[in-house]
Amino acid sequence: MPTVALVVFTRDLRVHDNPTLVRAASESAAVVPVFVLDDAILRSAYNRPNRARFLSECLHDLDGSLHDCGSALVVRRGDWASEVTALAVETGAGAVHISGDVTSHARRRLAELRDRLAASVRLQVHDDTLLVVPPGAIATAGKDHMSVFTPYFRRWEQHPTRDLVAPPLRLHMPSVASGPLPMPKDIADGLPSPELMAGGESEGRRRLSAWLADGIEDYADDHDALGNDNTSRLSPYLHFGCLSPLELVRRAGESRSPAGAAFVRQVAWRDFHHQVLAARPDATRRDYRPRGDRWHRSPEELAAWKEGRTGYPVVDAGMRQLAREGWMHNRARLITGHFLTKTLYLDWREGAQHFVDLLLDADVANNTMNWQWVAGTGTDSRYNRTYNVVLQARRHDPRGAYVRRYVEELADLDDAYVHEPWLLPPDQFAALGYPLPIVDQSEARDRLRHGRRGPGQ
Repeated sequence: MPTVALVVFTRDLRVHDNPTLVRAASESAAVVPVFVLDDAILRSAYNRPNRARFLSECLHDLDGSLHDCGSALVVRRGDWASEVTALAVETGAGAVHISGDVTSHARRRLAELRDRLAASVRLQVHDDTLLVVPPGAIATAGKDHMSVFTPYFRRWEQHPTRDLVAPPLRLHMPSVASGPLPMPKDIADGLPSPELMAGGESEGRRRLSAWLADGIEDYADDHDALGNDNTSRLSPYLHFGCLSPLELVRRAGESRSPAGAAFVRQVAWRDFHHQVLAARPDATRRDYRPRGDRWHRSPEELAAWKEGRTGYPVVDAGMRQLAREGWMHNRARLITGHFLTKTLYLDWREGAQHFVDLLLDADVANNTMNWQWVAGTGTDSRYNRTYNVVLQARRHDPRGAYVRRYVEELADLDDAYVHEPWLLPPDQFAALGYPLPIVDQSEARDRLRHGRRGPGQ
């Protein structure tokens, strides 16, 4: 049994149901919990103010939970593999425990760490980021992953999962030098969105309990209703690992209700996208299924979409919610993504990066594969499906509550005009100070028909 073990936190910033932490504590006399601010990520297009603030709050909360166990979080900054290796040498660690991940960067730095660690140090990678592990555990014969969700989900439901593990009651930690816990400005420059959710396991667990007690029963009927906003808003906590996906699914499924089953199905998409990205890591940059696209280019239309001034209220409401909260309702994500890629026919990578810029839950696998699905270059077999965004708005926001909440210019409009304000008399419309539609939907969709050559091989 090693005397000292490192627990390297990555996307598992919690003490409840954390097999990596519990395994290290059970196998070693002393445990050093550590988080490394990875210079490669800090310098990347992924590091943004919204997630910097959320991450800072997560780390402070985790440190508080570790203090309750008699320990503390050690924070280092620099080259990730080098910092972990140096800490292993400094503490005389005989083992390093870490939770696995599917991204190319996570795999690359893990391989570097394996090469750097001394032969006497055991590297233990725990596959607990997903429910079904490893990511390729469910696959059709002769293939490394499944590309259609429904058959994947049927098998996912039946796949065995591990037992939940209780948080450690006590952790023993040797004396270790550590830098101060980072503040948001230590992670990324810039101002965050004004109405961000608070980060951390404590807040995530509070939200989970509240939603299970008061929100989940309406989820099956209500999760697409923009005005009601009855989604869980737990995705940022899943992304940072403040909540265990296994505990979330177990607790949601305890009711045995249609609502619980509907929610569990949505969580399964997370595993589905991760197993796709694990098999096709280049999908972050390349089309999963090329369609021969000759994407339209318009900096002006892209800017209007980002700023929520397209002249289509439901699209603008979604984009303004994103800017205000660092989060967006799932149905609004579908509508705004569809408008960018299928109506404006702008490259899905532009939208994916904008979501990375602002979303708290901008998970590499989910964000990438959701955008590819909407664009028709991903796992959706109906790659040319198109929506009328006004009809989508009338269906999912029939009273205009969502639009009024986020598009202030339209807050006082009657239901008849809130989704099509341009139908007002010209003088009344002009008084709103709201833009005309930047494109005609039917004419813009011709770009898709003319620009997309057809399915790839």
